[in-house]
Amino acid sequence: MSYELIIDEEAIRFLEKQQEKIKKRIFLKLQEAKKNPHHFFERLEGRTDYKLRIGNYRAIADITEEKIIITYIDHRKNIYKKS
Repeated sequence: MSYELIIDEEAIRFLEKQQEKIKKRIFLKLQEAKKNPHHFFERLEGRTDYKLRIGNYRAIADITEEKIIITYIDHRKNIYKKS
């Protein structure tokens, strides 16, 4: 079963500013994670959302029964300040 992937506008704005190589790497990892998100995403301690490590970047997401909603994507040094 593949989950539906929904990317928030703020995460899209971040991706638009990145180099093509970085965008492609993040997109491919998100596509891979759609197949089995609980294998790739790790629950954040004391929170209800999840993180996905993509090299030096992180994607923060809410995972429901059939959807992965990406709320933030940013460099690892900045991501936890925003979310």
